[in-house]
Amino acid sequence: MFKKILIANRGEIACRVIKTAKKMGIATVAVYSDADARAPFVKMADEAVHIGPPPANESYLLADKIIAACKETGAEAVHPGYGFLSERASFVEELEKNDIAFIGPPPNAIAAMGDKIESKKLALEAGVNVVPGFVGEINDTDHAVEISNDIGYPVMMKASAGGGGKGMRLAYSEKDVREGFEATKREGLNSFGDDRVFIEKFIEDPRHIEIQILGDKHGNIVYLNERECSIQRRHQKVVEEAPSPFVTPKMRKAMGEQCVALSAAVDYHSAGTVELIVSGADTTGESFYFLEMNTRLQVEHPVTEAITGVDLVEQMIRVAAGEKLPMTQDDIGIDGWAIENRVYAEDPYRGFLPSTGRLVEYHPPLEGWTDDGQANGRRGVDGVRVDDGVYHGGEVSIYYDPMIAKLITWGKTRDEAADKQIAALDAFQLEGLGHNIDFLSALMQHARFRSGEMTTGFIAEEYPEGFDGAPASEELLRNLAAISAFAGAAHADRARRVDNQLGDQLDPPSQWQVKIGDSIQMVELSEDGIDVDGQEVDLSAEYTPGDKLIETKFGDETLFVKISKTTTGFAMNTRGAKFEVRVLPASIAQHAVHMIEKIPPDLSKYLLCPMPGLLVALHVGEGDKVEEGQPLAVVEAMKMENILRAEKNGVVKSVEAKQGDSLAVDAVILELE
Repeated sequence: MFKKILIANRGEIACRVIKTAKKMGIATVAVYSDADARAPFVKMADEAVHIGPPPANESYLLADKIIAACKETGAEAVHPGYGFLSERASFVEELEKNDIAFIGPPPNAIAAMGDKIESKKLALEAGVNVVPGFVGEINDTDHAVEISNDIGYPVMMKASAGGGGKGMRLAYSEKDVREGFEATKREGLNSFGDDRVFIEKFIEDPRHIEIQILGDKHGNIVYLNERECSIQRRHQKVVEEAPSPFVTPKMRKAMGEQCVALSAAVDYHSAGTVELIVSGADTTGESFYFLEMNTRLQVEHPVTEAITGVDLVEQMIRVAAGEKLPMTQDDIGIDGWAIENRVYAEDPYRGFLPSTGRLVEYHPPLEGWTDDGQANGRRGVDGVRVDDGVYHGGEVSIYYDPMIAKLITWGKTRDEAADKQIAALDAFQLEGLGHNIDFLSALMQHARFRSGEMTTGFIAEEYPEGFDGAPASEELLRNLAAISAFAGAAHADRARRVDNQLGDQLDPPSQWQVKIGDSIQMVELSEDGIDVDGQEVDLSAEYTPGDKLIETKFGDETLFVKISKTTTGFAMNTRGAKFEVRVLPASIAQHAVHMIEKIPPDLSKYLLCPMPGLLVALHVGEGDKVEEGQPLAVVEAMKMENILRAEKNGVVKSVEAKQGDSLAVDAVILELE
């Protein structure tokens, strides 16, 4: 077994690998850029080596710096995590030349499966079902249009070396192909150094199912069941679960055996994932097609660990050291259900625009790794596990992936795992930048998600106008009214105690009016309890003015509520929604109707930059006429290009930015007359 390994990655996956290495008694080495000098993974490792400035192509993507760090520290092996150099065959070959072990598959398997075009050819030869498409090289846009017309719309254009949702465009018409082909090439080149594109048929009502593979160097390969990854946004996974509510035992066996055969065809060892697309309209479960093979550890590996009891990182290390797998296919079972939600730095209330900045507050529902037995470690505490690589006061940088943390829950049933997600998301304190916690909670509560009837189009279909919070039940509004009056009384009580300004004998009001949206409720506080509109509410809670999170109980049900004081009440956040709550003593509330409403300014004549990013293209100039829906500019953020379109017809009055500018959020790009 290795005595020391180096982790050629950063963030949560670096932390994840270090935790297992420590459990195995293996020393660890971290490599870090300037942006990560204070990151948790650097502190967790036994040693750390600085490798360059923040841009990945000047640090984490430089193989020679990784190898130099290995030699400097005496690291015998490298774990690549995911992304960066994890699927670069040339990196593995360089490690081998320097007698450094790679904790991953052999270079020939990476080369064969890492190229989407070549992998499809291999899959065809191995008898694996593949999606109809064109797997040769595409000359230009006209050639792409010709191919797309032959296949039949809709089609998907993908960067050959792509991954993580980058370099992908869905086209429903020739116009879409002409508009998106060059952008797909650019994203592939910018993110992966390869501008080749392939085109394939887009499967209607698709479900995204993937099979976890694990093999050793002695020819043994097993599959560790499937993961359902159909909840995606812009082809980026948001929710993953294991097992899938769609897959039957017969499907699981057929998929697994086919994926094992494909892995054997390239002499695969280590952990890997074969991604499949399944037609949700096929009740037989036989229409599944090969998409690609990821020759690395997946982001969503914890859900497989939770239901199988297998530590995938540990097995990767043991396989790299030459050990045989300790299990056979018959040993792989399914224990319970696990769900993973990806907490991203993006604002769902503003069209999921990327967000960067400082984590003014960061307190996950459970912090740290438990050592009370392996099963507890894989499932966290009480079935809640947080994998992260950030810290309170740290920064989410523009240079790397916007994922902040992974929240994993395990339950005996799917509903139990989802319920634990909702409660844990409510208790997840995160401030300072936009994040998707409310959206994740809304997904967990959604009736269609609960039914298991989902496709990769779920988010687009269920939130066509964007996201403005999960709907609130009458019961939730009633409970929030009770909490608001309770908290309002606490603030009033504190006010009367400040320098005796209001007199010692002046008690806080007992009757309050609470307004949440269009809902107005009267709340009465007494020694006997709390009544909301004459209905008794069984509330148990502790609150001190200044608290940011309240744990309340309504009967046997626990409700976590994030709370902050406003001028006329509170801003509250729970159950996947934000609530602006006005809380006034009943004697004052009657005068609120006379308050003048503040009308926000009209900003429709401006084209504003919706997120921090780089202005890579500006299509119009001063004096140009524009029409509604016309592309005006392209902003790149988090390595993704975003087309900004005109919201109305008009004439460009002035241009305030130029191509190549780095823009802040809401920066004015141009103004219309």
